[in-house]
Amino acid sequence: MVLVNASAALASVAVGRPVRGEFTYVVPETLSGRLVPGQRVLVPFGRGTALGFFLGPAAPPAEEGVKLKPIQRVLEESPSLPADLIALLRFAAEHYRYPLGEVIRSALPPGLTKAEDGKEARPDVQQFAVALVAEPPAELRRAPAQSAALTYLLAVGGRAPLEEVSHAIPGAREMLKKLASRGMVRIEEQVLQPGVREGLEQGRPTLLTPEQSVAVKSLQGSLEAGGFQTVLLHGVTGSGKTEVYLRAVEHALAQGKGSLVLVPEIALTPQLVGRFRSRFGAEVAVLHSGLKDRERLFHWQALRKGTVRIAVGVRSAIWAPVENLGLVVVDEEHDPSFKQEDKLRYNARDMAVVRGKQAGALVVLGSATPSLESLENVRRGRYGLLEMKSRVDDRPMPGIELVDLRIERPREGGPVQEEAPILSPPLLDAMQQTLERGQQTILFLNRRGHSTFLLCEVCGLTLKCSDCDVCLTLHRSSSRVVCHYCGLSGPVPEQCRECTGPLLRLGVGTERVEAEVAERLPHARVARLDRDSATSAERVTELLAAFARREIDVLVGTQMVAKGHDFPGVTLVCVVMADTSLAIPDFRAAERTFHLLTQVAGRAGRGKDPGRVLVQTYNPDSEPVKRVLAHDFEGFAQQELEWRRALAYPPYTRLVAIRLEGEHPEQTARVARMLGDFLSRRMPPASAGVRMLGPALAPIARVRGRTRWQMLLKAPTHAALAPLLTRLEVKLEEVPAGVKVTIDVDPGAML
Repeated sequence: MVLVNASAALASVAVGRPVRGEFTYVVPETLSGRLVPGQRVLVPFGRGTALGFFLGPAAPPAEEGVKLKPIQRVLEESPSLPADLIALLRFAAEHYRYPLGEVIRSALPPGLTKAEDGKEARPDVQQFAVALVAEPPAELRRAPAQSAALTYLLAVGGRAPLEEVSHAIPGAREMLKKLASRGMVRIEEQVLQPGVREGLEQGRPTLLTPEQSVAVKSLQGSLEAGGFQTVLLHGVTGSGKTEVYLRAVEHALAQGKGSLVLVPEIALTPQLVGRFRSRFGAEVAVLHSGLKDRERLFHWQALRKGTVRIAVGVRSAIWAPVENLGLVVVDEEHDPSFKQEDKLRYNARDMAVVRGKQAGALVVLGSATPSLESLENVRRGRYGLLEMKSRVDDRPMPGIELVDLRIERPREGGPVQEEAPILSPPLLDAMQQTLERGQQTILFLNRRGHSTFLLCEVCGLTLKCSDCDVCLTLHRSSSRVVCHYCGLSGPVPEQCRECTGPLLRLGVGTERVEAEVAERLPHARVARLDRDSATSAERVTELLAAFARREIDVLVGTQMVAKGHDFPGVTLVCVVMADTSLAIPDFRAAERTFHLLTQVAGRAGRGKDPGRVLVQTYNPDSEPVKRVLAHDFEGFAQQELEWRRALAYPPYTRLVAIRLEGEHPEQTARVARMLGDFLSRRMPPASAGVRMLGPALAPIARVRGRTRWQMLLKAPTHAALAPLLTRLEVKLEEVPAGVKVTIDVDPGAML
C-alpha cells in the first residue's frame, strides 16, 4: 500500500473480475510515461493479483491520507484496445448493466485474457491449404473424411488457413496431408503482407440488377459523403444482397477505410467467407469461436495493427479492432442469434449502430424480413431504406400453398399408439413429382426427436424431466427419452410411472419425419440435419456437400436448413408444421414465425427451375401464415406494429427482464417478492410511463433443478429506467447467495 500524496500519479483501472466500477491505483515511478489507455496491466486485487485494463488518469481521492495499491506490471507496450473500442465497451457495460472489466475481458481474444505477458502469434507466417481441384472427385466418395475437408476448403474459396480447416473439420490436418499426396491440395507457408490478394475467383458479376445498382450507388454515395448513417437494406431472398455488401466493402477499402461484416452463424455459411476471401484475399480476418485460440489471436493482431482492414464474423466480432472503421454490415439483422443470452447480454445489431455512430461510419442492416424495431426506425426517419423486391436473373418468387392439416392429414385405423402420419397427401404428391423430375426437397420442422411428448392414455399425465418443467422427447434411433434443456436422458419407459397405463407417442420431431419419408417414398435418398445428427462440424459439412452434389433427394431439418444455404437443385420446400413456434408464450412469437417461414421458403427456386413451397398448419387463419402465403411482409408488419403499440411492447417501449433462479423454491419466491416490492415502492411517477409486470414464475418454471421467477419492466426510454435499475443493483447486494439474479436489458426471449 502507498500513502497518496499530492504529486502521486494515479490510474483508473477496470479489473477483469465480476465486480462493478473502476478502481484507482498508484502509478509507480518505473511506469511513469509508459502507460497508454487500453493497455493490459497486472494489479493487486484482494489477496492476489488480477488482469486489469488501464483506462486513463484517475482523480485524487476526496479524503486525505488514503492508501492505494500500485500497479505491478504493464503486460504490453502497445495497447490491445484502441480508444474507439474502449468507448464502445464503456457504453455496453453501462447499457447492459455488466461489470466493465468483464466486458473488456470478454471482448479480447484468447491469449490476451490472462494476467501474463502476451505472446504474439507469428503475424508474418501462416500455413495455408490450397485446393487444386474445382470439386471433390468421385474417388473421394469412399473417403468421407477427406471429402469433408476438401469440401470445406472449396466452400471458403479454395484457400484457407490450415488451423481454421482443422478446427472446422476434426482431423482435417491429416486429411489435407493425404489430399496433398493425391495431388488435390497443396500445403504452403506464406508471408502475409498488407494488400496481398489471394483465393479462388468466384465470379464477380459484371452486371448488377437495376435494384442492386441503385443500392450500390446509394451506399457508395453515403461512404463518400462520410458521417454516421444507418440504412436498412430490405431485399427478398435471392435478390443479391451479398453482392451489394461486397461492392460497398470494395468502395470503403478504396477510400482507405475498414469494414466490419456480421453474420448470424458463420459455421453454416462458409460460402460467404469464401466470397469475401476471393474478392479481398489477405485483407479479410475471420472471427468466431470455431477457430483455434492462436488463429483468433492472429486475426485480432492483424486487425489491430492495420495490416488487415476487413473483419467478418459472428456477433462477438462487433468488438473487432478494425482500424479507421467506415462501414458496418449486419446480414440477417432480424436473426435472434445476434442477442447473447448469458453474461454480457448484448445485441450485436444494436451495438453495430452504436459503434457506427461513435466512429462516424455507415451502418447497413440487411434482411428479407427486417425486425419490427428496424422497420419502425425507418418510419421515424432514423434509418434510411433501400429495397430490392426482385430476385437475381428475374427468377420468380416461389409459389406458396397452404395445406390445412385439419382436412388433409391422413387418419388411419387401428390402435392409437402414435399420431397419424404427418405427411399430407398434397405433400406426398408434390414430393413424388419432384423426385421424378430429379429435383430436391427440403422439409423443415423446428422440433428435434421422434415424438415430442409421451402421454398416458389412462391418467393423462405426460412424461416430464425430473429437473426441468418440460416434457421429455422420444429419440427412437437411440431408444432414449431426452430433455432438450438439461440433457437428462434415460430408457424409454414401457408404461406410465403413475398408473402403469399405456403411453401414447404424440408430437412430431425431425426424426419422425425422416422415418415417414423413408417409409412412404422408399426410393428417395433421405437425410436429416439437426443437432442430433450433426454431431460434428465434419458431419455438417459432408452432409451439406452431399446435398449440394445432389446425392440426397430429401433433406429433413431444423433451423440449420433454413438460412445461409443456396442449393439450385431445391424446387420444393415444405414447412411440416407451421404451428410449433406460434404457441410459445412470447410477444415476438408471430414475428419470429413469419421470419422463419419466409426464410425457409426462400430456399426454393434459387436455380433455373421455379420453386414451390407448401405450408402445413392447423391454424390457416393465423396472421403470420396468411401473410407469408401472400408474400405480404408490409401487411404483416403493419398489423403486428399496431398490436405492439396497443399493448406497449417494443418497438414502442423499452424492456428490462429481471430473472431469478435458485435451488430452493421457497427462498427464490421470497426473494422475487422482496425485489418486486422494492421496485414497486420506488417506481417513478405514473407520468414517466414506467410499468412493472410480475413478479411471477417464468413460463418454464424449473430448469436443471432450479426454480425460475421473473419480472418485466416497461418504459418509453432506457433513460426512464436507469435510476430504478441503479437502485436495484444496490439492493441485489442483499440477495442471498443461493439465488442468482440477472438483469437482461432488451431481452430477446421471454421464456
